[in-house]
Amino acid sequence: MAANSVATALSGQEMSDYSRSATDQNRWAYTWGVFKSNFGKIFLCNLFTLIFFLPMIAAVYIRNLYVGGQLTLYPFGANLGFVGVPSTPNVTGLAEQLFMSADMMFYALAVLCGLIAAVGVAGVSYSLKKLVNTGSTFTIKGYFEGVRKCYFRVAFPMALFLIVFFCNVLVWDWKEYVIATGGSSAWPIAATVLMIILAVIVGILCMWFIAVGVSYKVGPLNVIKYGIKFLFSSILQSLIMLGIAFIPVWLLLIGGIGTVLAVVFFIICGFSFVFLTWMSFTQSIFDLFIAPTTEVQKAAPRNKTKEELAAEKEEEEKLTVGAIIAAGRSELVGTPVPPISGEALPHLGKMFGRSAVAEVASARAEMEKYVADYSAEHLKDKKYAEYNKMFAEREKAIKDTGKKGKKKKISADNLLR
Repeated sequence: MAANSVATALSGQEMSDYSRSATDQNRWAYTWGVFKSNFGKIFLCNLFTLIFFLPMIAAVYIRNLYVGGQLTLYPFGANLGFVGVPSTPNVTGLAEQLFMSADMMFYALAVLCGLIAAVGVAGVSYSLKKLVNTGSTFTIKGYFEGVRKCYFRVAFPMALFLIVFFCNVLVWDWKEYVIATGGSSAWPIAATVLMIILAVIVGILCMWFIAVGVSYKVGPLNVIKYGIKFLFSSILQSLIMLGIAFIPVWLLLIGGIGTVLAVVFFIICGFSFVFLTWMSFTQSIFDLFIAPTTEVQKAAPRNKTKEELAAEKEEEEKLTVGAIIAAGRSELVGTPVPPISGEALPHLGKMFGRSAVAEVASARAEMEKYVADYSAEHLKDKKYAEYNKMFAEREKAIKDTGKKGKKKKISADNLLR
């Protein structure tokens, strides 16, 4: 029932920009082929997206510098006083307070920077979905066309996830502070686990909101409704595909050489890899529920070369010639012939002279003239006119190359020459 309601509501609502051409390849084989053959476009698309993520990256990086600087300034547990007495009597929980205050300031700023990053997400999602579906060329104009059409559809899920992530960071800091000050850790740990689970669920939901919003012309409430339906119809697949799509992020969390690899990956194609994988996967889920429309099934238009146009024209001419040959035009049927009169004609006997030959030649010439006059007189009769008109229309458009390279008309006389 849910599948039928989704199919009914979203059928025909797909953005016309994603008109697809039929392909015999497996979806992932086709996506991999697009990735390899369009790597330059994907790199350029990734570079533009990275630019819009720089403010958020800068906010997190400055936060780390700030916290590191504060930790070096404060004498946590250092015995600097007289005879080993700490100069700061009690610094229990002070480091955790510093983390919390820094996170409140910088991660709140990161949420605002997420609205800038949403520009990049809108552009990369639109561009890569269009690239996979239509095989079109990536252009800067097309990238910002995606921003214009999809920004607000992307900004909401981006802001929602970042707010939940911000709350998750604060709950984590609160847990660390409570444990550091000797408080009960049961509730803080439980709250932290619940917040992590909530952040994962909201993150997956937001990725579905982005996929639906970028793909279909529906309102915000419908984006949320159908995003939830698509998620619960493919929970396991979504978890697996997001795990694959976010390989660059997992490398970043490993640390050490993993961080270096992740940074290089993100600079080259990290953002494009994430959204190319996700958009290709979500399209396969959409196709399970919503049959592509006729417009979607059409081959993407493209300009043909002169050679291709000439080859097509030649093929059409051959087909037309074949039709004429198959039809079997007959000169006997298309030419008026006088009826047999039964009149005796002069002929040469066993013995003949010059006069007999002249008589036969004269009679033959008269007969040929009579046949020609009869043919000319009756050529416009209905049965002959309709028969000849049918073949004349077929022959009219047919041309072929003559001996001197000039185009000559193909007719019943030279059709097979």
